[in-house]
Amino acid sequence: MNSKRNAVNGRQAAVKLLSLVFLLTLCLASAGPASAQKKKKDETPPTNSTAGSVPDEQKIDYAIGQMLGAWQVGNTALMHKYYAEDVSVVAGTWTPPAIGWTNYLAAYQAQRARVQQVRLDRSNTLIRIAPSGNVAWACYQWEFSAVVDGSPSAADGQTTLVLEKRGDDWLIVHNHTSLVQASQPTAPANPAPQPARP
Repeated sequence: MNSKRNAVNGRQAAVKLLSLVFLLTLCLASAGPASAQKKKKDETPPTNSTAGSVPDEQKIDYAIGQMLGAWQVGNTALMHKYYAEDVSVVAGTWTPPAIGWTNYLAAYQAQRARVQQVRLDRSNTLIRIAPSGNVAWACYQWEFSAVVDGSPSAADGQTTLVLEKRGDDWLIVHNHTSLVQASQPTAPANPAPQPARP
């Protein structure tokens, strides 16, 4: 009886984990709060009066932070400001890429409805600009925690963004998020045999 219960609990944990992986890869393709990001204390965001004198690397870092903050609070209009209409988003699950802002937005909204109390810390951000000056890439690691479908969940991962300078704005044209680890209580793979009860 206990082995059947353990098998059912193991399957339920596996289904929850797969659900979390799917959720994270869709949502976290752009996840996290700007306020929780680990940043240098002396960094200041560009303003309209000084935007021309701010280095592109700083503009990109600021744009990523704004996009991530908008993701956390569900502000899709602000998120869209940093995504190109023709964006492609690759999730860490075995799902086809979301092609175009409209398709990504639909996936984001469906998954975001399942998540509360979101926290994402961004670290180890690396930004490079191609010699042409019109294409850049950024990669960063993240730590995620939230309540997903009523249960606490946590995961670690990394995201790589490809950005293109269109006019004066750096827009995300490709987003690839990989889930590295998900933390969730699961049943042991080989449960210890239970002693016989009299």
